[in-house]
Amino acid sequence: MNYADVCILIPTLNEAATIGELIKDFRKEGFSNIFVIDGNSRDGTAQIAEAEGARVVLQTGRGKGQAVIQAFEVIESPYIIMVDGDGTYLAREAPSLLEPILEGKADHIIGNRLENYSPGAFTKLNLMGNRLINMLFDIVYGVQLRDILSGYRAFTLESVRELELNKTGFEIETEISVECILKKQRVEEVPITYLPRSEKGATKLNPVKDGIRIGSTIYRLAKVHNPMFYFGIIGFFFIMAGLFTGTYVVIEWFQNITHILLSVLTTLFIIFGLQMFIFGMLSDLIVTLHRQTVSLIQEKNKQGK
Repeated sequence: MNYADVCILIPTLNEAATIGELIKDFRKEGFSNIFVIDGNSRDGTAQIAEAEGARVVLQTGRGKGQAVIQAFEVIESPYIIMVDGDGTYLAREAPSLLEPILEGKADHIIGNRLENYSPGAFTKLNLMGNRLINMLFDIVYGVQLRDILSGYRAFTLESVRELELNKTGFEIETEISVECILKKQRVEEVPITYLPRSEKGATKLNPVKDGIRIGSTIYRLAKVHNPMFYFGIIGFFFIMAGLFTGTYVVIEWFQNITHILLSVLTTLFIIFGLQMFIFGMLSDLIVTLHRQTVSLIQEKNKQGK
């Protein structure tokens, strides 16, 4: 394998404590094409990366997602490895991420951190959040991936070109995972080592705030993949609200107290909830028919070739 065909993509923001050593480690492994996209760091990250021989481009917007999208638009290498610049991933494990792609077994590889993480790499809150988000992803998309939030990934250029990305924050890994599933790409996971973050570099991730944003991203994107789940959740909450207010109305009625307006609201809650379930079933039927149509078209195109 000619590692000159591989672009090591490193999105950074104030990673001066680790970026230099990370670039050196990749160079020791034989990777010379190292592309750092920097979010206008104030600690000299870009200067350190340039001194180590990396190609550095300053990010035009804000957020990790925007940096990744910007980088994907300019990279031309046949293979891409994306890795965080915080020193939590090992450069020597990059070949294991590339191997399934080079063998033609996969289009996109995710480094699974949860198989082998060092003590202190995850807080209990982060670990619990990761497991809940992965469980939600499995339920919504029907694909069992253990670590969709991993920042260590490998792609083919064709895989990247198919992705339609627009998330600008830490939801980008989630969106990439969802897009790969929607585009029917072959996705595999490879166990990797995950190290604790350097004490000199503060994390930019807010476990609660970003966890909620990531979960909502999974839910919103389900609209075009699993609409029954998307509309079913809405319907469930409205029906539960109707049952709650309805129970109160009935209890009060037995005490000869009538709540006309609340009775009307209860009826509206339940009707709207049932409508959401109906929308979900119809949308699910449309999505299924669309998939079948696309599959038939692709099959005919293959036969034509």
